[in-house]
Amino acid sequence: MTFKPTKYNLMCCATGRRFEDEGWLLADPSCQCPSLVRAEYEMKQFNPRSELDGFYRYADWLPIRRTLENSCAPVTYKSEALAAHLGLENLYITFSGYWPEKGARMETASFKETEAYSVCARLPENNDRIMVVASAGNTARAFAKVCSDNKIPVLISIPEDNINALWFSKPLNGCVKIIASPKGSDYCDAIALADTVCRSPRFMAEGGAKNIARRDGMGTTLLSAVETIGRIPDAYFQAIGSGTGTIAVWENNLRLIEDGRYGTHKMRLYPSQNDPFTIMYDSWKQHSRNLVPMTPEEARKAAAEIDAKVLSNRKPPYPLIGGLFDAMEDATGDIYKVSNSELQEWKHRFREIEGIDIHNAAAVAVASLAMAVNEGAVKKDEVIMLNITGGGEERAKAEHEMTYAKPHLVLDPSLPEETIVSAVEKLF
Repeated sequence: MTFKPTKYNLMCCATGRRFEDEGWLLADPSCQCPSLVRAEYEMKQFNPRSELDGFYRYADWLPIRRTLENSCAPVTYKSEALAAHLGLENLYITFSGYWPEKGARMETASFKETEAYSVCARLPENNDRIMVVASAGNTARAFAKVCSDNKIPVLISIPEDNINALWFSKPLNGCVKIIASPKGSDYCDAIALADTVCRSPRFMAEGGAKNIARRDGMGTTLLSAVETIGRIPDAYFQAIGSGTGTIAVWENNLRLIEDGRYGTHKMRLYPSQNDPFTIMYDSWKQHSRNLVPMTPEEARKAAAEIDAKVLSNRKPPYPLIGGLFDAMEDATGDIYKVSNSELQEWKHRFREIEGIDIHNAAAVAVASLAMAVNEGAVKKDEVIMLNITGGGEERAKAEHEMTYAKPHLVLDPSLPEETIVSAVEKLF
């Protein structure tokens, strides 16, 4: 079957200017301030496509040129056990991970697969530049897996301290190369390394939150929930490192309102961070669009202390026009912070109650939901969506023989640009 892409234009969130996507635009070239661009799809109704496999059933609201092999969509189910434990009547869990009994078969056990399957499908098949992806862990694993399965050249940049996140059920194809910032460095150091590499014309930045394909891929979590529930939820819970996933569901909420068949309300947003890495929590509590100051040294120290290592982006898309601050302002809600001990308590409880292991970041979201219930921020009869962004890793590892990838190069981001670029170019 020949895949027919959906038509869309781009809209600058700062100015409202609409223009065509020339292929890999990450911003409006005519905009004078930092702003996200958003995809506006010709298809205005939410229309899951049953003829397409896995994740691509949501292709009408994805900026993609093709479909790729081995994808899986998020799975949403109505919770009974955790809902009863928390005293909630309408708790829906959107699970991205490995849980075959629920129909969840993401081999990397993370919703970062939704980003990778969307971003990589946005690439033209004749693309001759190498995509560069910086990650704290889960995103690296997802892009490495998707690119390996579909033979798409990619360069992964990751902190060496997080290299154990690169586990796979089979060895990676040689099209995937991995570089790492040294031990003691953090996610922003990996980003800096990737940025340096992208100054070479042979490489192109994946784009992170600025890439519409990444956001709209992550936004399929809400589409999964709405397809199951039949309406827009009242409240949404997710742990955040960059806030991109929360921005993504807010954007899809706006599209669903335009459809009109699933409600005309905006669900309240309740993202959460792992204390003491709380740059967005602290900024929101000051009601500041600007991020509170955080030095690289403070960030590395806080990142080392938190159990949910992936929630450690010190330069998130919070202040950008169309970013998390604007999403929170528009939809209302609050940001929570969760300690390591609270995280571990709810990680254990979730496994006991719902019957599957979850990632530390997902446990942060569960803990924040419990906080919201205790303080009365959500009512017991409201429709609540809990985004479990990763789970079933222990199950996946038990059922498959795992292999661990190692970095091809460890490079200090402070090295001269020509040294870094020359070393990396030799990998391909």
